[in-house]
Amino acid sequence: MSLPKRFPDRVEIASVRAEAEALEPGEERGETRRLAGRVMARRDMGKLAFLDLVDRSGRIQLLVRGEKTGPVDLDLGDVIGVSGIPARTKKGEPSLAVETLELLAKNRKPLPDTFHGLQDVETRYRQRYLDLLVNEESRADALLRTRAVTAIRRYLDEHDFVEVETPILQPRYGGAFAEPFVTHYNALDADYYLRIATELYLKRLIVGGLEKVYEIGKDFRNEGTSFKHQPEFTMLEWYEAYADYRDTMDRMEQLVAFVAKEVNGTTRSTFRGHEVDFASWRRLKLVDALDEHGLWTRNADELRTRLTDREVDTKHDKTWAQLVDHALERFVEPALIEPTILHDYPIELSPFARATDDDPSIVERFEYFVGGMELGNAFSELNDSEEQAQRFAMQASERAAGAGETELGDEDYVEALSYGMPPTGGLGLGIDRLTMVLAGRDTIRDVILFPALRDRA
Repeated sequence: MSLPKRFPDRVEIASVRAEAEALEPGEERGETRRLAGRVMARRDMGKLAFLDLVDRSGRIQLLVRGEKTGPVDLDLGDVIGVSGIPARTKKGEPSLAVETLELLAKNRKPLPDTFHGLQDVETRYRQRYLDLLVNEESRADALLRTRAVTAIRRYLDEHDFVEVETPILQPRYGGAFAEPFVTHYNALDADYYLRIATELYLKRLIVGGLEKVYEIGKDFRNEGTSFKHQPEFTMLEWYEAYADYRDTMDRMEQLVAFVAKEVNGTTRSTFRGHEVDFASWRRLKLVDALDEHGLWTRNADELRTRLTDREVDTKHDKTWAQLVDHALERFVEPALIEPTILHDYPIELSPFARATDDDPSIVERFEYFVGGMELGNAFSELNDSEEQAQRFAMQASERAAGAGETELGDEDYVEALSYGMPPTGGLGLGIDRLTMVLAGRDTIRDVILFPALRDRA
């Protein structure tokens, strides 16, 4: 059977449905429209067949009269093209009265239950195409994510940022504390790393005079999975010359509220059982947040004792910085339900941030949270090459003390800084996590189209 190679001049189902909704019950009227999509339901009443046609914009009922189209030899899941007149049934259902019908692609597999949708979580993630076919919510989430990324670009482009691309394969990894994926670059006969962050390359562009740059791209961290972690994930990073972390806080608040409004029509969202409002952010110093839980101390032994008394296993925490990070993750972060900016971090946790004016042991860094989950991280970027070299040396000391995830150092980046980088504010935002909140999904795998999964046993 030879099937058509194209079906031109079609319009989206949503537009025809809107036309049909404006008609009176029992009325057929308007210009001929051409639709294409997948047949997802069928009901026969003598010579009249009712088909549900679905495309990415929505669903509409087809009124198919056999005397016009001939026998309706279709299976659920078949892709068809039709032409017809907008109609509304006597019961008020928006429809298309079909005049011509042609098969465009044949479905040769039985579909999952189209009434209840695809319920098996494992199958939904492994065969995302089936999930998208039968679950309208999954299609809506995919389109929501796209709208969110479009809104992010619109905001940054309208504020004179330049979108750039930086290497995914890098000779050395940096910009975060993470374990990398490693591969061999045959042409160069050298081991390279899938990037864990775009930071160091983007800041080279600030040195080069581009002043306001951003990138939306994949990062890779060879670590575990959780409801909020996937080894392959999407990040926005931007860097803005002549700005500090206070300016970046303001811009982040503006951007996230703008994106939420663009995507959902409101700055409010419900996430993990909590209603949150991106129009209102709390700002809290890290020291004060730890102190609220009785966990702020500069003494490593004392902090370990306090954590142990709370039944926290600290045997893998080799340094004070690791203990602080553990305390934050266990006690502080889960309590940050309303949109919150946590700022002013110990220097040991932040090798790329500038020190505050009143305390050289505290740096101008913030992370921001909603529903107990971190969305991203930001700094007043360190722009002194000599101090940056010292910070890399400090990280080497942490690594020698047993800290597994530290910055390895990057001599070429230090050299770039030696040419002078303007004062700069930089930020990272997790696209997957932001989508989770905007879509109200509890797990990151729901908003990644093809999440990594173990092979079936």
